[in-house]
Amino acid sequence: MSLTDTKYYHCISRCVRHAFLCGEDKFTGKSYEHRRDWVEEKLLMLGSVFCIDVCAYAVMSNHTHIVLYVDDKKAKRLSDKAIVIRWHKLFKGNWVSQKFTEGEPLNESEQLILNEHVAKYRERLADISWFMRVLNEDIARRANKEDGCTGRFWEGRFKSQALLDEAALAACLAYVDLNPIRAKIAATPETSDYTSIKKRIDHAKPKSLLRFAGSPRKHMPKGLPFELKSYIELVELTGKCIRADKRGYIFESQPILTRLNIEPENWIKLTTQFSRVFHGAVGRERTITAYCETLQKRRRTNLTNCERLLA
Repeated sequence: MSLTDTKYYHCISRCVRHAFLCGEDKFTGKSYEHRRDWVEEKLLMLGSVFCIDVCAYAVMSNHTHIVLYVDDKKAKRLSDKAIVIRWHKLFKGNWVSQKFTEGEPLNESEQLILNEHVAKYRERLADISWFMRVLNEDIARRANKEDGCTGRFWEGRFKSQALLDEAALAACLAYVDLNPIRAKIAATPETSDYTSIKKRIDHAKPKSLLRFAGSPRKHMPKGLPFELKSYIELVELTGKCIRADKRGYIFESQPILTRLNIEPENWIKLTTQFSRVFHGAVGRERTITAYCETLQKRRRTNLTNCERLLA
């Protein structure tokens, strides 16, 4: 991952078993629907503890889609005490960190130990790998306990994609939010349970999700670079377009698409086949080239599809 090129990443985790993570298992008839609550609750809690914001998510029957924003500046800005308090919400820490949060004085050697641990905690609280590790390990332990078994629950490590520009970000957000509609388990965005789009519709400004900050401008505040109203309308239109009994078409005057300069026909493919079309960092040629140079990668993956669909 290269935070100098982008702070937005699309993460996917898949269940390794034939049994479902959530929903109803057609083979056994057993319902695991309650596990969606586990995932959503844990995910949003981690967003309040880590210096990582949740932009979008969809909890599906055997996999999860999450779009995250890494706020590394916040991690650097927080005081040592704030960092330790956040870490203690996830782990016990050690005797030095416990002593520190209780306000007890530390001697010189204890202070050195604390400084070392705080630096480690600060780095981890802005690390997507640690975020996904804490999320997935918790769900795996709870599912294994409920199923009365041991062993791997997830299909190896999570997969991640760098979203290098606004076009890639918008397409991926809509792709994630429309997962239940494509899977035919929801008819509309507002009935798509356990998704970020439903939470945004139910609560105009949910504190658990990264807010929409409006169109990019000179002094841009932290937040997604779109208007919330325009984004919801875009998702609604796209959802109608991908229905099996409808012929897809998006008006060229649609605000976000017009600004991002994406053809309506390409938008449908982006928001229905994002993970199938792209297998790595996503963005226009300029952003992909800069990203590869930062990571010293010779091969620019996805370049052909990006040029064709995001041009």
